[in-house]
Amino acid sequence: MTLWLTRIVPSPSSREARRDLGGSDQGIRLHQRMLQMFPDGVEGPARAAFGVLFRAEETPRGPQILLQSHREPDSSRLPRAYASVETRSLDTLLSNLHKGMVVNYRCVASPVRKPGATAREAYGLPPVVALSGNAAVEWWERQSNAGGLEPLNINAHPLATVGGLRGSKGSAAEQRIKHARTQFDGTARVLDAELLREKLATGIGRGKSYGCGLLSIAPAR
Repeated sequence: MTLWLTRIVPSPSSREARRDLGGSDQGIRLHQRMLQMFPDGVEGPARAAFGVLFRAEETPRGPQILLQSHREPDSSRLPRAYASVETRSLDTLLSNLHKGMVVNYRCVASPVRKPGATAREAYGLPPVVALSGNAAVEWWERQSNAGGLEPLNINAHPLATVGGLRGSKGSAAEQRIKHARTQFDGTARVLDAELLREKLATGIGRGKSYGCGLLSIAPAR
């Protein structure tokens, strides 16, 4: 399977881009915008059908959006003058992965734990508890190992919470979803290249429709 990585640099003059990048609803608005670049009418959730993962981030030159997908996106479906767009295949990177290779990584994820029924009743905990600090770092270590990576160092810092309505119709239009986020950066050693390829394609953790879960790697120099 070919993976495509698309770098989207929003135009400061685009009202649609400014709206998409602003506020706590940023994640769900960008989710809808990213899906706009793919065909309509697919069976099941479009995000899963096209393997869409994305991340908005700040750079020294301003905001950018990284979009990864199983299918090459069609940027002509974006609003006029929305952004500059560049797409490339990740085939070379993926085929060169091997055990023992050291890579740089970045992932904005939503680290959580799900307490058992007994703990929830005893301590009044919700079904899902967001993690921060050392607990978030330990979560990332477990997720990395399960995805074929051994973190050599971990830099973790919290980001603003993102969210949005679960749906646009019925009771889902009244249910607001929130995802606490942490950005993880560092270097790691490849433990299992095939497992890592799978995790790169599917993403890590919850909140993928809200801009979480995209794991980016590059060979360390």
